[in-house]
Amino acid sequence: MNTTLVNNFNDILTGRRSIRYYDPSVKISKDEMTEILNKATLAPSSVNMQPWRFLVIESDEAKATLAPLARFNNSQVETSSAMIAVFGDLNNFDKGEEIYSKAVELGYMPQDVKEQMMGRLTAHFDTLDPEVNKETVLIDGGLVSMNLMLAARAHGYDTCPIGGYEKDKIAEAFGLDKDRYVPVMLISIGKAANTGYPSVRLPVEEVAEWK
Repeated sequence: MNTTLVNNFNDILTGRRSIRYYDPSVKISKDEMTEILNKATLAPSSVNMQPWRFLVIESDEAKATLAPLARFNNSQVETSSAMIAVFGDLNNFDKGEEIYSKAVELGYMPQDVKEQMMGRLTAHFDTLDPEVNKETVLIDGGLVSMNLMLAARAHGYDTCPIGGYEKDKIAEAFGLDKDRYVPVMLISIGKAANTGYPSVRLPVEEVAEWK
């Protein structure tokens, strides 16, 4: 099912709700999901290493594997078109050569600059504190997750970000290396079965200050 694309960013932003019940008859095709994920990955990341990795959990079998790990979020698991598990890859620099070589191929960067950058980055990652690396991929994972939710809304779908699940078990449950892939969040996605609820936001005067 292809829904109508929304091009008004204000409508996308203000219309987003955290939806917990979806129309189970609505399935997002792999092509459209790929388009949504492509838009999500336009998010910024530290030194453009793009450490996000997505697990699209949509089959009955995969959802059955996820259900006992989802704690009190099974309405999303059962009714959504898919549950997207967002992970941060601690070995993200493994993709560095591919990313920067492509930048040269596309004319975004000259070869000599690429070589200088890769030299600096190799030294950086060789001595990078593991905790700093983890913090960085979690931040980048949060950025891509917000982009994903807005991209979904632009495609006429709704989402719910979920932090309450068995983070220490989810990677292994799906055959991933838990020492490499850090869980960021789960995101349910589908066609809302209801309109959701508006929520209160603190006024800017309480959360920002000018100097």
